Amino acid sequence: MWQTPYRKNDVESGARPLYPTMLESPELRWSFIRKIYSILTLQLLVTVAVAAVVVSVHPIAVFFSTTGAGLALYIVLIITPFIVLCPLYYYSQRHPVNYILLGLFTVTLAFAVGLTCAFTSGKVILESVILTTAVVLSLTLYTFWAAKRGHDFNFLGPFLFGAVFVLLIFALIQMLFPLGKISVMIYGCLASIIFCGYIIYDTDNLIKRYSYDEYIWASVSLYLDIINLFLSILTIFRATDS
Repeated sequence: MWQTPYRKNDVESGARPLYPTMLESPELRWSFIRKIYSILTLQLLVTVAVAAVVVSVHPIAVFFSTTGAGLALYIVLIITPFIVLCPLYYYSQRHPVNYILLGLFTVTLAFAVGLTCAFTSGKVILESVILTTAVVLSLTLYTFWAAKRGHDFNFLGPFLFGAVFVLLIFALIQMLFPLGKISVMIYGCLASIIFCGYIIYDTDNLIKRYSYDEYIWASVSLYLDIINLFLSILTIFRATDS
């Protein structure tokens, strides 16, 4: 008897199914989506703040690039986010440990992003930020629009996983045998396309597949997509600028 008024309230509140075969309450899923994007927004703001400090305070970049201790610490900062991902995945549904690990993951990755941007011109960084923002917003809106019309992007998962593996091999070859500016631009373009696909794929999962307890991992997935897309675009602009 209680189901009828509940559905009536959903209709009255204007909640509509996010996709044609949706069986759960649209209000609950929209609440979940808002929570994800709230966490993601906070992560991006922290990233911008930390990266801005690293870029603007020049002695920080000098220390990490010219001293042995700085280089060692830089390697630790790069590795730390990947190490934190393991316990973060395990404790992703355990409060407040999940938020503490998420904060550590975000700050260390933001510091690494800041060091990447430290020796890049402000013009290139601004261009990369603007283009990344435009792409992320357009792909997000497109995915919600496509889901509403019954399109499903789950098939992208295996292809994107294989593409990332190829991308890693490409990066390793580039590190061992530098191929020049053209190859760097090709790498950046391929990476940008791949992470555009991941934004669509993870947004589709956010709409349809993530459970309500997976809000931390959903936020991490989208955050990594956006950061990697930004770094890929930054790679292209740096190559063209040089």
